[in-house]
Amino acid sequence: MNPPDEKYFDLHITGIGYLNRVREVPIRRGQPFLAVEVSALHGAADAVEYTRFDCRVSGQDAQAVVCQLMPAIQARQAVLVGFRLGDLYAETLTYEKGEKAGQTGVSLKARLLHIAWAKVDGQPVYQAPARSQASAYSEPRAA
Repeated sequence: MNPPDEKYFDLHITGIGYLNRVREVPIRRGQPFLAVEVSALHGAADAVEYTRFDCRVSGQDAQAVVCQLMPAIQARQAVLVGFRLGDLYAETLTYEKGEKAGQTGVSLKARLLHIAWAKVDGQPVYQAPARSQASAYSEPRAA
């Protein structure tokens, strides 16, 4: 538990992306957690690029939405969401299969904090309730 006077800074990534590879990750000691891959869109609309984030789904609201979308993700339908990620870090890995077998790669990891809206195959299926957002440039806040 953080002391009440401890301050911290948030670094969030917001964007639009597709959800893939939803799964429950078992842990040796403790409760399993929900994970999903977010393929974030960026660049020009006529030449879209993607950045993949392997995410632990955090928070009850995000978990409920991902669970609602799980059948569509597993059926390989196009699940597009507006998202917010936090706690980004990079982790190195060694490819075990394919053309890159034996090479070192990097996986971007984050926590999926919020889903603002979701569409399945272009049809709206979820819209988060409106809530006020603090400015990204606000003063540090107490934990």
